[in-house]
Amino acid sequence: MQFDRDLNVAVVRALYPPGPGTRRGWEMLAATGVRGLRLVEETDAFAGFDFTEQNPAAFAVLERNVHESGHAGLGTHLGDAKGPVELRAFDYVDVDPFGTPVPYLDAALRALAPVGVLAVTATDMPVLTGVAHGVCERRYGGRPIRGAQGPEGGLRILIAYLVRSAANRSLGLAPIFGYLHDHYVRVFLRFSPLDSHPDETSQIGDPTVLGDAVPKIAGSGPFGPMWLGPLFDPELVARLEVPPTSARPEELRRFLERIREESSVDRPFYYEPNTLASTLHLPEPPPLAALLDALRAKGFIAARSHVRPSAFRTTAPRPVVETTAQQQRPNR
Repeated sequence: MQFDRDLNVAVVRALYPPGPGTRRGWEMLAATGVRGLRLVEETDAFAGFDFTEQNPAAFAVLERNVHESGHAGLGTHLGDAKGPVELRAFDYVDVDPFGTPVPYLDAALRALAPVGVLAVTATDMPVLTGVAHGVCERRYGGRPIRGAQGPEGGLRILIAYLVRSAANRSLGLAPIFGYLHDHYVRVFLRFSPLDSHPDETSQIGDPTVLGDAVPKIAGSGPFGPMWLGPLFDPELVARLEVPPTSARPEELRRFLERIREESSVDRPFYYEPNTLASTLHLPEPPPLAALLDALRAKGFIAARSHVRPSAFRTTAPRPVVETTAQQQRPNR
C-alpha cells in the first residue's frame, strides 16, 4: 500500500494550499493509522485528525503510533465507524475498508463538512467486475461488465452509487480523481449542497447508450447505471506532484505522467490494440504508438490510459478508430 499512500499524500497536497489551516480529517477505518498519520505529517492540510478503529489489537498499535507522532489535535476512537465521531463536521473523510465501503457511507456522508472531500476505496472487485453480478446489483444497484473492461466499469458503478446516495440526501457529490490499481478502485469526491451544485445524477446511465462515441462494451447490456462523466478534475491533476516524502517516487512519477496524459481525453472506457485486432480480424495488433499518432493526425485527441499498459482513450468515434487500426501495419 506504499504507492497508494504516496498517491493519497500527493492528492491532499494538491487539494489544499501550503500553510496551516483549520481543517479536520477522519480516517474511519484506521487500523494502525499509517494512512492518516502520513497525511498529517507529510502535508499542511490538517489542524486536527481523528482515527477510528474497532479491532482492540489494532487500536492499541494505533494509540501508540498517534502518541509517538507527537502531533497535537489527533484523536483516537475505539468503536464502530458507522457512527460519526462526536457528530463533528470533517473537511476530509477517508473510507478504506477491506471489501465494500457501502456499510460506512451513510456515516461518511453525514460527517462531511460543506465543500469537504470524501475518499472511498472498494476492494470487492469480484463483485464490481461481474464475477458475482447478483451481489453487485444488490449491493451497488448496478449491473457490472465481465471481462477486461470490468474494473473500470466497477469504478464507474461505485461512483454512480456514491453520487446517487448523496443526491438522496440532497447533497451534491462529484468525482475529482478516480483510478484503478492492483486489486482495488479508489475515488476522491467533492461535496457541496445540491442546490449550489450541478445535478451530477444526469451523468449516470448505461454506457451502451453512448453508441459509437465509446468502445464496444463486452457482453450484452444493459449495464450500470454507471458514472459516465469525467474521472479527473483537470486543475487538480495539473497540481499533482511526487511528494518529497514518497516511499516509491519513480512508480508514482510514472503513474502521474500517465494520469496527466489521460486527463486530456477523459471519457468512458478504452481501446486496446489486441482487442481491435481480434474484432477486426487483423493478423497482428496495430502498434500502439502508430495508432495514437494516426488518430492525432486526423484531428482527434488520443492518450494512453493508466488502466492497462496498452489501453488508450480517444475522442474519435469507434468507426474512425477501427478504420485507423486497419490502416496501420506493424514495422518489420
